[in-house]
Amino acid sequence: MSAYLDLLQWPAMIVTVAAAWLVASRSARKRQAGFWVFLASNVLWSIWGWHDEAYALIALQVVLAATNIRGAYKNEALLEHRVSGAAPGSASRQG
Repeated sequence: MSAYLDLLQWPAMIVTVAAAWLVASRSARKRQAGFWVFLASNVLWSIWGWHDEAYALIALQVVLAATNIRGAYKNEALLEHRVSGAAPGSASRQG
């Protein structure tokens, strides 16, 4: 089991790179998917960090997960505005 957890850093890295690729897209739907993929990478890195006793890495993943949740929320609001035809920020709190 320990050997599998040692190898978990490689799928975590691949998932992180895929998420960055998606978040950099011009498509709001791909960006939305990217934030969710980033959240999956946060989980993978946290599991690996726990196994490797890398507690600062786990703390970093918690903070990054919070920023990814914020990004997903803000991107979802942008998607809703585009669908409804309203100008971004006209009916929601900006920040």
